[in-house]
Amino acid sequence: MSNIELKTHSESFILGSEQEIEQVDEGIKRQMLGFDGQLMIAKVWFEAGAIGYAHKHFHSQVSYVESGEFEVTVDGVVKLLKAGDSFYIAPNKMHGALCKKTGVLLDVFSPARQDFLEK
Repeated sequence: MSNIELKTHSESFILGSEQEIEQVDEGIKRQMLGFDGQLMIAKVWFEAGAIGYAHKHFHSQVSYVESGEFEVTVDGVVKLLKAGDSFYIAPNKMHGALCKKTGVLLDVFSPARQDFLEK
């Protein structure tokens, strides 16, 4: 069992070297970091060419490009984003990303994505 299963909140301190990293899709891995019912942050690694397929959810989301280059689509608008850039996704807006250069996104959700915690 990972240290986040069946919990309503994370520990106060999460050590990246000890936290599980899961394969979520081809070329995409995710590590859950801090969360409670209202807020969640996840670190997501993308290999070049990996696709975060278009989808929508009722959560607000802000993503920060830690590294790499991503072609991001939010509600039909497409932008090329690089390290240091970020994007906001309002609830129920279609969005997706194509990784152009291997990189990492930090995704913040409100409320927490319970589907990410279910195994």
